[in-house]
Amino acid sequence: MGRRYDPDRRQRIIDAAIRLVGAQGIAGLSHRSVAAEADVPLGSTTYHFATLDELLVAALRQAGEGLAVALSDLGDGDLAAALARRLGEFLTADRARAQLEYELYLAALRKPALRPVAAEWRRAVVAALGGRVDAATARAVAAVMDGISLQVLLTEAEYDEPGAHELLSRVLRP
Repeated sequence: MGRRYDPDRRQRIIDAAIRLVGAQGIAGLSHRSVAAEADVPLGSTTYHFATLDELLVAALRQAGEGLAVALSDLGDGDLAAALARRLGEFLTADRARAQLEYELYLAALRKPALRPVAAEWRRAVVAALGGRVDAATARAVAAVMDGISLQVLLTEAEYDEPGAHELLSRVLRP
């Protein structure tokens, strides 16, 4: 029996890893658990991702697209209001997804292989603000948004859009 052509296998493995991290945290991730979740042979996971760190890098890269997409096309009006609204949409539309994205993002604290991808995520947020504010202000806005996100996700508090708007307005004041 020949090899079966399966062009989507790598993506299914990444998607399975994201689902597992969402359900069990990073501690629940192994090549074996991902293979079972993706319904692929164990050898497929190690073929595409020699280490779990490689798989986590791919998962973080894919998961990090969520916030970058949320921050695209902010319009020309009140930037603080647009950012507060989009951040609220990111945190409330699918809270489990937001938690997953931050869990992968924060995994870079212990996994150096993830740090360049975490930095890419921050750069994407800064780039989304590119033409509207200077680089230092964009980094400050990204830091405030990270802080708000972590507070909401860690405390299970309701997202306070007016409060976020106020904080972002203060950072964005000329």
